[in-house]
Amino acid sequence: MTRFAFTIEFDGRPFMGWQRQAHGPTVQQAIEEALKRITGESAVLHCAGRTDAGVHALAMRAHADIARDIAPFRLMEALNAHLRPDPVAINACEIVAEDWHARFSCTGRAYIYRIVNRRAPLTFEKGLAWQIPQQLDTAKMTEAAALLVGKHDFTTFRSVQCQAHSPVKTLDRLEVVREGERVVIHAEARSFLHHQVRSMVGCLALVGLGTWDASAMAAALAACNRSALGLNAPPDGLYFVEARY
Repeated sequence: MTRFAFTIEFDGRPFMGWQRQAHGPTVQQAIEEALKRITGESAVLHCAGRTDAGVHALAMRAHADIARDIAPFRLMEALNAHLRPDPVAINACEIVAEDWHARFSCTGRAYIYRIVNRRAPLTFEKGLAWQIPQQLDTAKMTEAAALLVGKHDFTTFRSVQCQAHSPVKTLDRLEVVREGERVVIHAEARSFLHHQVRSMVGCLALVGLGTWDASAMAAALAACNRSALGLNAPPDGLYFVEARY
């Protein structure tokens, strides 16, 4: 068996998330079925971060064990051919050590969340960003974001369906950057809870709109209760952008 590592880009709109589901198509299923057609093997794909329905990736990392003798470049080219017309692309493929694991060897994960802050409706970016028509105060959002950085109990920002053993996580970065009419939120940590980034972004948006202030964000964090969450942002603007090893 040879372990191949992949760097994957995908548009999450047609999928029910990364992980195989009984009720609809997923990114994992699309790639595993392509691998089956190429190699004849039922390889299982393991990834750095399982994304929800509608969430995108620019550089998801994953691996699979393949018995067939095939060069990484040839495998990448074959996968891209077989994945059409699904919006999934294998941007890199390489052989890694047998003990390298896309999920368990990962020491850091990074996401961005894209907001388009304008009144006009989205056209080609529909489903690829969250449109907020009211003006966002990014200075206040930055102040509130700083309260979440560090080691905390993130129960408030955790889905009730989250399977993580502990709600305590260390958030290394939560930065709000305005680029004209676009607001990009950068989040980095060793790992994240289910819905954590979307929940943090939703509450930051409330701060930017003036519905909340920084003290409300602090109170939500301290509550350690999902019912204290102000808003869970839609999946549209969320992108997995980096896995560190």
